[in-house]
This record gives sequence, structure tokens and C-alpha cells, in this order.
Amino acid sequence: MNKIPNRQAICHVLNEHADTDKDIVVLCSDSRGSASLAPFAEAHPEQFVEVGIAEQNLVSISAGMAKAGKKPFAASPACFLSTRSYEQAKVDVAYSDTNVKLIGISGGISYGALGMSHHSAQDFAAMCAIPNMRVYVPSDRHQTKKLIENLLKDEKPAYIRVGRNPVEDIYTEENVPFVMDRATILRDGTDVALIACGEMVRPAMEAAEILQEKGISASVLDMYCLKPLDEEAVIRAASRAKAVITVEEHAPYGGLGSMVSMIIGADCPKRTACMALPDAPVITGTSKEVFDHYGLNKEGIAKKAVELLG
Repeated sequence: MNKIPNRQAICHVLNEHADTDKDIVVLCSDSRGSASLAPFAEAHPEQFVEVGIAEQNLVSISAGMAKAGKKPFAASPACFLSTRSYEQAKVDVAYSDTNVKLIGISGGISYGALGMSHHSAQDFAAMCAIPNMRVYVPSDRHQTKKLIENLLKDEKPAYIRVGRNPVEDIYTEENVPFVMDRATILRDGTDVALIACGEMVRPAMEAAEILQEKGISASVLDMYCLKPLDEEAVIRAASRAKAVITVEEHAPYGGLGSMVSMIIGADCPKRTACMALPDAPVITGTSKEVFDHYGLNKEGIAKKAVELLG
């Protein structure tokens, strides 16, 4: 069982590259612990900035440092980074085209018992709506590593959402089929296409195995790149299937399901179901308890596929 959360993988990559690239700077809003970035602060104190609980300042300072030639990675809880500092993300980062990577930690329902105030179930919709803002949701630590390594090579704005808890590996250290801004096809199928992102990729894969036992062929896409969305991969998977199901740790509006539905409706109409968190206060509990309650697990996804195929 994997015990390394995606946020820790981010720290490892940044730590490694900061040894030789002194322009890399990490900024936190009293979040170095929850972001697993304390080791970076200890190893590179001259490349670390603590702004305190001031998310708007966090983003604006990052944008200013980027204009001065630095490569800032600003980490803060996704629930605050995507709402409290939304104007700064829009104007100072995206509109100003600054090389700032916004790391939304403890995304989705990661904070569990802390409730709705600490959930970030609207961040996909909010960030994807900003022109010139890319949005990424890696599914495991290996893909997270590849993503951060690639983001270090460019100078464009981006928002990256990672969860709080370790997730089971989708890939291995030796086998991470990663292409920037292209979905990873984990499985081909001809009956139903399962398109998932982030922590929902694992249950989508497991649902495909359940469906196979029932004689149903399912394809699985890891759509870690929400924006730019890999439209070609969506159309290819949908055109070969009888139905499409999207699965995401997000509200039902404005996220992966909405974007995939727009593409399918325009290019290859198919029966489509969008599995997501409800448009209502989410129950209190651990991530697993919440996912199980709303059917965002392998059994729920498989059940939805059977229903959709009729």
C-alpha cells in the first residue's frame, strides 16, 4: 500500500531541482506542513517564503517574483487558493501571463470532518473559467512527479490540485506513460468509456475490471489535464463506445463532466452520465466514507455503467 501522498512527490521534485536552479521559489500561506513542503524550507531557506494566512498576498507576491525572473510555486489549501485569492489568480497570474504554479493542496473533500468550508468542490470550474490558466489533477505520485518536472520547463500559469491523503499507485516508477496535455489511456473498450481524473482514476480502473467480469468492455482514460482538455482522446473513446461516464471529485457543474459532455454533444453524441459530488452540502466523514456514500467507488461506477447500457 502506498503511503506517499502526491504533495510529498511535489516537494521531492522541487527539492531535487532547487539544488541547481536557484530561481525556483516555494511560497506557503502557513501551509508548509500540510503541503509537505517543510523539507524544502529546511533544505532551501533562501528559496522559501512564508506569507502567513494571507492567500491573496501569496498569489500576488508570487506573480511579482515571477516578473523578476523567479519560478514560484505557491502552495495553499485548494479551498482558499481557488476562492479567496481568485482575483489575484485571474489578474496577477493568468491575465498578466506570469510564470506562477498554483498548488491547491488538500483538494476536493480531503479535509473530511472539517466540512464544507474546507472542501474545494468548485475549483475545477473556477480555474478552468480563467483564460490562460491551465488546470491539472494528477492521479498518483508517479504522474505528479512527471507533471511537476514538465511544468518546471515552461513559463506559463497553471493550477495543480492534489489531495491530502496517499492514493494507490496507478503507475510504477519505471512505467509512467506521460505526455503533457494528453490523457493517458489506461484501458481500451468498446461498450462504455470511463473518463476520470485525480483520485477517481483508481476506482474507474477497478470498475472496469468488475464490468469485464460481467462481459462489458470498458475503456479508461486518466484525464489529468482538465485544461487544456484532451478533446481528441475524448472523441476517440466516445466514438468507440455505446456510452460515456465521467467521474470526478467535484461539484456536478463546470468540471470534467461538463467539459466532456460539451465535446461529446458537439462531435459524437452518446448516452452520457456525469458522476460527481452533489450540488448540496456534502456529508461529514473520511474521504472513503464520503465517496462510498455517493457511489464514487468501483461498485458505484460499475452499477452506473450497467444502468446506462440498459
